[in-house]
Amino acid sequence: MRTGLLAALGAYGLWGLLPIFFKLLNAVTPVEVVTQRIIWSLTLILGLLAARGSIGMLLATLRDRRLLLPLTGSAFFIAINWLVYVWAVNDGHVIAASLGYFLNPLVNVALGVLVLKERLRRGQAIAIGIAALGVAIMAAAALTTLWISVALAISFAFYGLIRKLTPVAPMVGLGAETLILAPLALAYLFWLSAHGGISLGKDTYLTTLLLISGALTTVPLILFAMAAQRLPMATLGLTQYVAPTLQFFCGVFLYGEKLTHGQILSFALIWLGLILFATDSFAAARRSRLAAA
Repeated sequence: MRTGLLAALGAYGLWGLLPIFFKLLNAVTPVEVVTQRIIWSLTLILGLLAARGSIGMLLATLRDRRLLLPLTGSAFFIAINWLVYVWAVNDGHVIAASLGYFLNPLVNVALGVLVLKERLRRGQAIAIGIAALGVAIMAAAALTTLWISVALAISFAFYGLIRKLTPVAPMVGLGAETLILAPLALAYLFWLSAHGGISLGKDTYLTTLLLISGALTTVPLILFAMAAQRLPMATLGLTQYVAPTLQFFCGVFLYGEKLTHGQILSFALIWLGLILFATDSFAAARRSRLAAA
C-alpha cells in the first residue's frame, strides 16, 4: 500500500505539470507530438529492459495472446488519451482537460464497484458523493468543452482497469503497448517527413523537447502501473485528484483561463471529498492495526 501510494503521487504529480511542457511544443501538431512520444518512449523502455535483462519477458508477453489482446486495448485507450490531451492543452483548454481528470477518479470508483466488486465504507461513499457533486457543478459550467473532459476520463479509466487486470510487470506492459503503437507512429512520421512537415531535426529546441517527451511519458506511466497493481481502485481514484488540481492551477494562474464562481465552488467540494476520503482511510487503517495487535 505504501509503495503504491508513493508511486501514485509521483505519477499524478508529473502529469499535473505536463501542461507547462506541452505548451512549449505548441509549434508541433498534436499528432506528431503523440507519435514522437511513442517512438522515444519505446526507445527508452527498450534500453531499460535490456539493462535489466528483461527483453525476454517482453517477447514472451507479445507471444501470449491472453496478454497481447488486453494490452492492445490499453494501448488504444492511452493513445486516444494522449491525443485529446495534447490538443486540448495547446488549444487553450487546460481547465477542460483538468476536468477530465477530475471526472476520471469517479469513473475509476464506479469501475471498481461494478467490475471488481470492491466495497465502499460509509465514509468513503459520503466523500465520493461530495466530490461527485463538485464535479457535476464543474461540468455544468463547461458544457461546450465537456466532450474533452469525458473523452479523457473514460479513456484513462479503462486504461487503468485493463492494466490492473493484466498480469504483466509495469515496464514490460508499457513496452508492449508502445511496440503495438510503434508501427502506426513510424508510418505517420515517415509520411510527414516525405511531405516536409516533420519537426524533429529542424529546430534544436523543439528536437530536444521531443526527445525529452519520451522520458516524461515513460516515468509516470510506469509509476501509475505500479500503483494500479497495488492500490484498490477507489483509493487510486481519489489520489488522482493531485494531477487535475495542478493542471487546474496551471490553466488559471499560468495561462489566464477564466475561472467562474461555479468552478470555485466545485473545486472546494472536490477537495472536501478528498479530505474526508483520506481521513476515513487513515482511520480504517488504524483500526485494522489495533485489531491485529
